[in-house]
Amino acid sequence: MNQNLCIFDSHSHYTDSAFDEDRTELLKSFPQKGVKHCMVCGTDLPSSAECIALAEQFPGLIIASAGIHPETPDAPSGYLDTLKNMAENPNVRAIGEIGLDYHYEDYDKTLQQRILHEQLTLAKELSLPVILHCRDAIGDMMDILRQYAPLEGVMHCFPGSAETAQEVLKLGLYIGFTGVITFKNAKKPLEALRSIPLERLLIETDCPYMAPVPYRGKRCDSTMLSETAAVMAREKNVSTEEICRITAQNAAALFRITL
Repeated sequence: MNQNLCIFDSHSHYTDSAFDEDRTELLKSFPQKGVKHCMVCGTDLPSSAECIALAEQFPGLIIASAGIHPETPDAPSGYLDTLKNMAENPNVRAIGEIGLDYHYEDYDKTLQQRILHEQLTLAKELSLPVILHCRDAIGDMMDILRQYAPLEGVMHCFPGSAETAQEVLKLGLYIGFTGVITFKNAKKPLEALRSIPLERLLIETDCPYMAPVPYRGKRCDSTMLSETAAVMAREKNVSTEEICRITAQNAAALFRITL
């Protein structure tokens, strides 16, 4: 890990149980390893509260989002009021992780779309960016997002084509890439990556998932982003240091923090 890098992990899940044994020690080590900031994303109300608590424990390093992930079975009554109250905390810099996920057979399309609409409306009301998740649902996702354009936010772990990337950019969104771009079968995300201007790119882990090569199969963390950044740099014909600098500036602008 190059200690001279300035890495901003724009999407992580450090409240996940995979980090229970060494979370504090790991996060304390980040600044010395070039990891300057991490967005820790909520997926339901309890995890969103945990994200806020972690941001309060690690001021400057951790910022938080609050939201209901599409794989969450349901949103409890009054959840929007709870999210609105959470968003009053200065550490909450986005509504997310929200979106659509049609990957598993028992998904409820109507429910997912309703909760997405509600949270997009809330984000607009609060003037907060959104952190968007989309899996096997890009058509419906784009149809819904167009209703809210222009949008502040990021399509994280981008699943689409270069053509779809251009449509996402037109909405006003940033596009985030994980360690998937280091995989041997990454032709589609690399084509999309090459089509996106540097000023609209973000870099992320989605940890503890999506570890890049050569760590594939292991628990992912933000120190591994140098591998993802190196591939991004190769595809954009700039240095790894430049990719880290630019994506950190982009994330800081989106989430309204000072580097």
